[in-house]
Amino acid sequence: MAKIEVKVQIIAPVEKVWDIVSDIDNEPKFWKGTKKVRNISKNENTINREITIAFRDQKCLQEITIEPKKRIHAKFTKGIINGEKIVTLIPEEGKTILQTVWDIKLTGMMGMFTGMIKKHIKSGTEQAMQSIKEEIER
Repeated sequence: MAKIEVKVQIIAPVEKVWDIVSDIDNEPKFWKGTKKVRNISKNENTINREITIAFRDQKCLQEITIEPKKRIHAKFTKGIINGEKIVTLIPEEGKTILQTVWDIKLTGMMGMFTGMIKKHIKSGTEQAMQSIKEEIER
């Protein structure tokens, strides 16, 4: 499994950061690795959806669990990616630490390329989180 952790400090309260981060339908705006999102079902704080990722336009299924103003847990349930992405908000005296942790691997024969894509995912995550920071701090 590839474990990736990226943190960024945002000069804004958790509520303001949550307003942007929790709009998961808008994910492709910040996360360039996610090309398209299609919601399949929603039950309270759990959403099942299909995403199209930039890697060869592959489709993946995710189960998203939302813990308001705390974290978003995306579990990959089908497709080329196996594992999870967790976005956490950590309050810190008028600021917010936004943390994203990936724990994933590519499935099937693509598994051997997991190490190669780790750097790509880390770079994409850093870019996404910087874009979120800039949007909020404007």
